[in-house]
Amino acid sequence: QVQLVESGGGLVQAGGSLRLSCAASGSTFSITAMGWYRQAPGKQRELVAVIWRGGSTNYANSVKGRFTISRDNTKFTVYLQMNSLKPEDTAVYYCNTETTVGSSTNNYWGQGTQVTVSS
Repeated sequence: QVQLVESGGGLVQAGGSLRLSCAASGSTFSITAMGWYRQAPGKQRELVAVIWRGGSTNYANSVKGRFTISRDNTKFTVYLQMNSLKPEDTAVYYCNTETTVGSSTNNYWGQGTQVTVSS
């Protein structure tokens, strides 16, 4: 089991920046990837960014060049630096982690943090 605690959401004007944090605890040795998803009202949850155990990253096209995912392995924490925010970035942002133990893979979710970008 892995527990995720997010922080850092809030209200910001368009063009501003926010940094989200997600701290993992529990069976952190089994984590293979950590990432951020978001869900806007009336829309499906979508991947924003992911960072794999080896350090490689992947981003949604809509955030490339504006968002940066990073991690602190000593704190089992992943960050999402969001710059040049747009109103369409408004959503609840969820931290996600994928774990693998043997042949078993699981996904865990944080509680979500609201990001609101005003125009």
